[in-house]
Amino acid sequence: MIKSWSLSNDKAMINFSAKYCVTEGEILNSDAFRSVLEHFFKEVSIKYSKNRMLIEEFYKTSNDKDLADAVIKIFKLLAVMNSKEIAETFPDMSFIFENKREFRAMVEDIYTYWRNLERYAIIYQSRGKSGLEQNSFIEIKTRFDNLVLTLYRKISDNISMTTPKVHRQVKAGTNAGIVLKDIIWPVPEEYKIISKIPFIVDVVLEVPFITYPKKNTRSGFFEEANQNPILRAGINPDNFFAYPILVGDLLCYVFCHKDFMTHLISLSNLFEMASANDVSGKKPDLMIIFGYEDESSPRDVFYDDKENDMIVGFISHDSSFDYFGYMKKMILTIHNIKQMQRGNLPIHGSMIKLELNDGNKANIVIMGDSGAGKSESIEALRSLSEENLKDMTIIFDDMGDFRMDPLGDKPIAYGTETGAFVRLDDLDAGYAFKQLDRSIFMNPDKTNARLINPVSEYNEIMNGEKVDIFLYANNYDKVEDNETSIEKFNSVDEAKDVFVAGKRQAKGTTSEKGLTTSYFANPFGPHQKKELCDKLIDQYFNNLFEKKVYVGQLKTQLGIKGLEKDGPKKAAMELFELIRQINKN
Repeated sequence: MIKSWSLSNDKAMINFSAKYCVTEGEILNSDAFRSVLEHFFKEVSIKYSKNRMLIEEFYKTSNDKDLADAVIKIFKLLAVMNSKEIAETFPDMSFIFENKREFRAMVEDIYTYWRNLERYAIIYQSRGKSGLEQNSFIEIKTRFDNLVLTLYRKISDNISMTTPKVHRQVKAGTNAGIVLKDIIWPVPEEYKIISKIPFIVDVVLEVPFITYPKKNTRSGFFEEANQNPILRAGINPDNFFAYPILVGDLLCYVFCHKDFMTHLISLSNLFEMASANDVSGKKPDLMIIFGYEDESSPRDVFYDDKENDMIVGFISHDSSFDYFGYMKKMILTIHNIKQMQRGNLPIHGSMIKLELNDGNKANIVIMGDSGAGKSESIEALRSLSEENLKDMTIIFDDMGDFRMDPLGDKPIAYGTETGAFVRLDDLDAGYAFKQLDRSIFMNPDKTNARLINPVSEYNEIMNGEKVDIFLYANNYDKVEDNETSIEKFNSVDEAKDVFVAGKRQAKGTTSEKGLTTSYFANPFGPHQKKELCDKLIDQYFNNLFEKKVYVGQLKTQLGIKGLEKDGPKKAAMELFELIRQINKN
């Protein structure tokens, strides 16, 4: 179990099960509050040097701990008296009243520093115990959050002796909360080191949840390890949490170091969380260990543990991996390899189930690597929905798989994620604002800014939908005035040449630049297992043409300067007409 309080890598964790403050005095006397002050004076001393000088001048000390003690003493007084009353009662503290403007500014700086941290509330749920953990976690968290806000307002108002006319209900306490539980599951002998790591069984997220990971792109490929890295992985169970998810129909346990908590919590908006019943007594199909200590160079590898019938992804504790793309794509890589071993073909793309206003229907799959225009095409369809669409269901936004129909009909597609990891740069400016009430934002002020928001229900992505239209997302060819955005392939070989080559104009989502290629537009599984994937591609493309599925390419023009918005919209309009055509045939 983690301590009652921890602060590292700009992530503050408050363990309510170990210490829960119910009064303002308990907050001011807590180790957590003292720790925040010490970090404030230590880490931001240059930016807020005037705050140090203000306290140092009156207390004649430059020691961070002493500065924190001084501020706590001042705040305790301000929690019960205003600055003038303090000056009258304690003449030696009159400097607070005499410098009330400067002290008010210091309070604001400390408060801003606190709110810029990622703040997590934690409760352990254990059997046979009563008390705090049995109450409503949301109510407990809300009471604490309100207590922090009330304390801040009281201290601020008592310094200036004025009450603001406008009260802004900012998130003063915690911006996320988790409930932890010890789960018994059949841990293979080699993995005993992770057997004591508690599982997250409930998440409370204050949205919009805005985070600033240290990296904003992903680079390279995940390689396969010849030996199981778990045998030399440095893991302190007290620093890890487990998050169980369903990746399509595969059960995956994600074990993550608290320094990368952002990425663990972000899974809640992207994958279906497995229930305690799904997890209890179950060995997973897939496993991720994110943030383990490795004495060698930073590693992002996977290991096919055939003996235990699991594929395990390993990402070491290094700031170069502090990007959600490493978490998401490692999960999808090992998922895709497991699906290929089962005879299913991974598809890096998007699938939508459309019904037009005139009654025509089609299931469309748009395949392409990162930045090819898959998500952007879906959003273009959505933006044109009022005039054209009766209903649109997203089966998958980034990754799915084709499976052979047991009745011998068209291939059937399944999804992996219930959410979308969207690149904001190429979407309409208003898109982010429309998603504020349920989204996680990552580095919103930078290139390749990302948003994670839920888009589908789990039963929808696992229903199994027949493929009517299968298109490659071509973001590099310009559509001339006399050309259309959609082009049909006339043969299996012609289609395979384009799909397997996986060309795209890089859009800054990875470290790649210019016109690039990736095998089958999928660096996440097919690239690592080409021989296996080649056989599946032959099998499925033959089936697609035999069953008269429309196979072609969609020229999104997303990689052409000036056409990032209009290209996907033009392609979307032509998709509506294509649906009408194939329904006539």
